[in-house]
Amino acid sequence: MFSKATEYALRATIYVAQKSAENKRTGLAEISEAIGSPRSFTAKVLQQLTKNGIVDSVTGPNGGFHLSEKSRQMPIRSILTAMEEDQILVKCIVGLAQCSETRPCAMHAQYKLIKGQLIQLFENMSIETLANEPGANFI
Repeated sequence: MFSKATEYALRATIYVAQKSAENKRTGLAEISEAIGSPRSFTAKVLQQLTKNGIVDSVTGPNGGFHLSEKSRQMPIRSILTAMEEDQILVKCIVGLAQCSETRPCAMHAQYKLIKGQLIQLFENMSIETLANEPGANFI
């Protein structure tokens, strides 16, 4: 459903949120290893997340990545927005430029219900809630 970059962004954010809850900063190498992403790709993803105010970065010997309490309360959709992929939640499932109640695609009626549930999920679930889910383990 999402690009590899967004998948890695979701996993990296969850991982950093888990470490931040333990008051730990996490380095790039640890994050990339934990989420199974190449280091250079992880760096680009984290740069995008930092640029958009989701992840904080501190340089130096005690540096690393972390999420503030405010960031941990952000909805999951903020990650999609940071990765410029939140439009996937609202656009036509088959990619038509014009898809509406008056001019629906073949899957419009069925997907409309699912789309509404997806939007609610990504808007109502916080990063912290997702990081605390039992299946959010990486090891």
